Amino acid sequence: MSQTAFILVLTADETVGRRLRELLRDKYGHVCNVVTTLPAALDSIRSRAPNIVVAPAALSGEPTAAPLAALLDVLARDAVLLVIGSGESPATQHVQVASLPDSSDPEALAQAISRTARGAVGRREDRLLEESIAGQRHEAFEGLVGVSPAIRKIIERIKKAARNKLTVLILGETGTGKDLIAEAIHRQSDRAGKPLKSVNCAGLNENLLESELFGHVRGAFTGAVTDRKGYFVSADGGTLFLDEIGDMPASMQAKLLRALERREVTPVGATDVRRVDVRMIAATNTDLQRAVEEHKFREDLYYRLNQWVIAVPPLRERRDDIPVLADYLRQRANKTHGTQCTGVTSEAMAYLTKYYWPGNVRELANVIEALVVESEGRPIAADDLPEGIRGSRELVPASAAGMVGLTMAQVERMMIERTLQATGGNREQAAKLLDIGTRTLYRKIKEYGL
Repeated sequence: MSQTAFILVLTADETVGRRLRELLRDKYGHVCNVVTTLPAALDSIRSRAPNIVVAPAALSGEPTAAPLAALLDVLARDAVLLVIGSGESPATQHVQVASLPDSSDPEALAQAISRTARGAVGRREDRLLEESIAGQRHEAFEGLVGVSPAIRKIIERIKKAARNKLTVLILGETGTGKDLIAEAIHRQSDRAGKPLKSVNCAGLNENLLESELFGHVRGAFTGAVTDRKGYFVSADGGTLFLDEIGDMPASMQAKLLRALERREVTPVGATDVRRVDVRMIAATNTDLQRAVEEHKFREDLYYRLNQWVIAVPPLRERRDDIPVLADYLRQRANKTHGTQCTGVTSEAMAYLTKYYWPGNVRELANVIEALVVESEGRPIAADDLPEGIRGSRELVPASAAGMVGLTMAQVERMMIERTLQATGGNREQAAKLLDIGTRTLYRKIKEYGL
């Protein structure tokens, strides 16, 4: 979340005004405009909507709060009007009005103004975030949510896969939703009325996996007390989803290839062949092409599976999806737990958007669900987030290897923002730590929208 506020100061004392401007700019990192007349203050508001307006209750015997509040209500609904001294508080529709004690200490006054300014900026960004999400919100496509070009391409690939009969291979890291994609293809296809069966190949030895896929007859092995249909037969007419196929034992790969090519299976211990009509969808988080090169995966099976590929990028490569996805997950968690979590603050969303998400969408879903339960009846705030998200991993990946794929501009932006956070927004101190000039830092802040 940007910590920079635009502050308008109305004062009859130009010396005090200049000192406030210096403190607010150099110590707290805000932009400040100082004027000495009420008409000039009103013109400034019309020219640029402020986050904070600081004004005396009266100037040259003329009340200031009412005309300032009226214009702010129209042009800067998220602003706060800080009135110095006593006076009648004007009625407002949107703008918050607060009083500040008259003080001869500019530093104490600047500190109070800055504290209020950060809150005003936060409220404005919360509202803009809510409006942005509302503008982007759309119905989930078979449980898939997002606005990025990547997710739109995946949805288009799903729709096309549903219309063809090719074997589908879904590639992506753990937690990216490969199972949702498989289910979406099945439900969108003409096989939707038939079974969808899923098998996770990881952790199953050859004998168990063969029995799971092809079935067995009574007495085929110790413990086989009855005949059992395998998933190929159970999915006949429908779809069979083999997750983590890269972990399939090598000997089973040959048997799977034969079943796919001949469209028939033989249960363990049987001699009769059973014809099956099954649409195959496979998924893996491993690099199958490299596995082929390393002789860990059969080349012929790889090409048999590699007919229609859907590559799912990790969440960190489609950060545009995180706000709308987090909001969708929040609403889903509210329904599940009967809670009333009202949203996510812009500061919390900034952390969520910048975090590396090694567990991808699955990790985000688990985090949001826990936060919804914890923050029932109010928005999720930055302080609610786990330390791992708010701490050192929210801006920069935990290791140098995790930065692979990021541009130099992205790395530079991360470091500038992290340093500004560490210095509490003090730009001069941040510039020294970054070993760059203050002017350069200001230019970078503007360039990256920090």
